[in-house]
Amino acid sequence: MNKLVLVTGGTGYIGSHTVVELMNEGFDIVIIDNLSNSEKSVLDGISEITGRRPYFEQFDLCDKERVHNFFKIYRKVSAVIHFAAYKAVGESVEKPLMYYQNNLISLLNLLQAMEDFKVHQLVFSSSGTVYGEPDELPVTENSPVKKATSPYGNTKQISEEIISDTIKSGYELNAISLRYFNPIGAHHSALIGELPRGVPNNLVPFITQTAYGIRDQLKVFGDDYNTPDGFAIRDYINVVDLAKAHVISIKRLLEKKNKTNFEVFNLGTGKGSSVMEVIDSFQKVTGVKLNYKIVGRRAGDTEAIYANTDLSEKELGWKAGIGLNETLQSAWEWEKQYQNNS
Repeated sequence: MNKLVLVTGGTGYIGSHTVVELMNEGFDIVIIDNLSNSEKSVLDGISEITGRRPYFEQFDLCDKERVHNFFKIYRKVSAVIHFAAYKAVGESVEKPLMYYQNNLISLLNLLQAMEDFKVHQLVFSSSGTVYGEPDELPVTENSPVKKATSPYGNTKQISEEIISDTIKSGYELNAISLRYFNPIGAHHSALIGELPRGVPNNLVPFITQTAYGIRDQLKVFGDDYNTPDGFAIRDYINVVDLAKAHVISIKRLLEKKNKTNFEVFNLGTGKGSSVMEVIDSFQKVTGVKLNYKIVGRRAGDTEAIYANTDLSEKELGWKAGIGLNETLQSAWEWEKQYQNNS
């Protein structure tokens, strides 16, 4: 089995953790990343954890010629995991054209090159946002894909449609779309973790940066939702648990164990936690008091969503195993390590 896997966005948050898990399983990795929301130093962390350094190419996937030339050079690539995309809900509402251009053109260029160079296995980084504002909880893979509440979510819906249409056209593509919910936490070594550039758009890095004193205050968006405590509810999943699901998915495709050409799986814990429950949990496990302020709702946010993961457990043999407290502790250890060494 050819074990060279391309990971786009591989120096990013989820990408870097997935690269570690793949390398620990004996895969050779080549990363494409333009470093728009990550640092090249992440490669050092990956190397220290695994004892090996992945191949790395820095360029933008929206550059069609560069993508084509990459596959001309790396002819032994047997499978692709596509993470590279802009990912902030709020920012996508403010800058929709930027999100559509980046997230869709990069996928189109990648799929065209894969077809040209006969690479047939793709794991796509999708999102629970494709379900929009769900009618019933938890959401299953058969829940309706409703109108997205943000351009970011819409790019994930459209991307899945592009992959599906490509397969229907007759191209011999086997794809798995992993719809994950809210990845948080860091590798237990504290050598890699979530490293947003500028002001964080996600809850947990904003919590850890506030706790460390980088941010003066944590804004909590909305306390008037129709939920038990009034705060928005999400399914927070440990990033290492999430990364392991990608390894399983790659093996499933390379070993031809997929049951259809396009499979879809939810990745979550199966349990929803409110924003305030996350804040309380962080304060409890770290002993750090957070300065937070409740403000109005943020455009594009869903009230409550969490996953039914029965299908992932049945077909992939995968289940989230790391709890919220341990996950938040790992995020805090990473934040401290990074800040103390930067």
